[in-house]
Amino acid sequence: MEVIILYRIGKEELEEIQRVFESKQLLRYGDPNVGHLQEVVTFEREWAEKIGTKYALLMAGGGTSALASGLIGLGIGPGDEVIVPGYTFIATASAVLNAGAIPVIAEVDETLTLDPEDLERKITPNTRAVIPVHMQGLPADMDRIIEIAKRHNIKVIEDACQAVGGSYKGKRLGSLGDVGVFSFNYYKIISCGEGGCIVTNDRLVYERVLVYHDSGFVFLSPSSKEVSIPIFIGLQLRANEIMGAILRIQLRRLDGILSDLRRIKKFFIDELKSTGVKFVPVNDPEGDCSVVVGFQFESEKEAREFAQKEGVNGWLPIDTGKHVYSNWEPILEHRVGHHPRLNPFEFPENRGLRIDYSKDMCPKTLDILSRTVFISINPDWTEREIEKRVEACRKALS
Repeated sequence: MEVIILYRIGKEELEEIQRVFESKQLLRYGDPNVGHLQEVVTFEREWAEKIGTKYALLMAGGGTSALASGLIGLGIGPGDEVIVPGYTFIATASAVLNAGAIPVIAEVDETLTLDPEDLERKITPNTRAVIPVHMQGLPADMDRIIEIAKRHNIKVIEDACQAVGGSYKGKRLGSLGDVGVFSFNYYKIISCGEGGCIVTNDRLVYERVLVYHDSGFVFLSPSSKEVSIPIFIGLQLRANEIMGAILRIQLRRLDGILSDLRRIKKFFIDELKSTGVKFVPVNDPEGDCSVVVGFQFESEKEAREFAQKEGVNGWLPIDTGKHVYSNWEPILEHRVGHHPRLNPFEFPENRGLRIDYSKDMCPKTLDILSRTVFISINPDWTEREIEKRVEACRKALS
């Protein structure tokens, strides 16, 4: 599979890094004796404004940390079930287990996102939340998912780690649910190397995440006006000023990257639709991040033949390892606790919940992933390279 670097980085980021280094204030809280640059705080404000939420919190560790923190923020824990799609990185499900809850794996549909019909089938009285994942920048069917969630009184955590900057019917992905999470790691649309972020409109959720991500709020006084809740012990997931400085520049690049990705994908579709090939349907084409062009075939054999044709550089999502539930062996086999007594599958509160998994439990998902071919898009391809790749696809489809 061709590895594509989506983000752009240059001298502007380098200048910001140097400025922060010269300040000698690398901690987000700075030196109380001399003040601080507030790069992280400023990015959080800018990101919340971009996404359209009241609160944003940047943290170290990537989307995994953001997912875990979002679940903690919502009060998810032992005795709770959280529905996740069968096509997502293992971190989506492992974050549920880290909170002490149990992930329930549901099917995806032909959009490669959570199937609303299977979501509804999987809901029980123990269901507390659902995590729709906007895989490959493809928006999930948020209208139906939110309608179902409201009807059953369950929370919605949007995993927008692969869809930074995308939207659904005019609203930014991550802003539609109770919590949205993002990743800024090496493979994402904008990056600071590693990093994650949560957004929410719920003050209580924000305060709980603020405490959890800061070792129990160690750097601020327990009497701080920032929180109104009792302090509890958390982890050290604080972002640093270098991360904030880089991401502030990256944020300025985001719209340009998305514009180029969408232009290239549109060219692929416009040029190839006359071949009769079926494209992966998109719940909101205008909000699609367009990091991939997706094709669907009648069989896995046809899909593999197309992907392997000269110049196509295609890949099948079924081959992407821990992004497919059937490869989540530690979860499927209940080997998730670093200590036997910390295994959520053994918690008394979780007895009676649905913890029986199998590699073939979501046959629709496996079938769709086996018949789908993605071609990754590089926003920096030249016009000649784009035309060359489109022509290779046209030839392979003829």
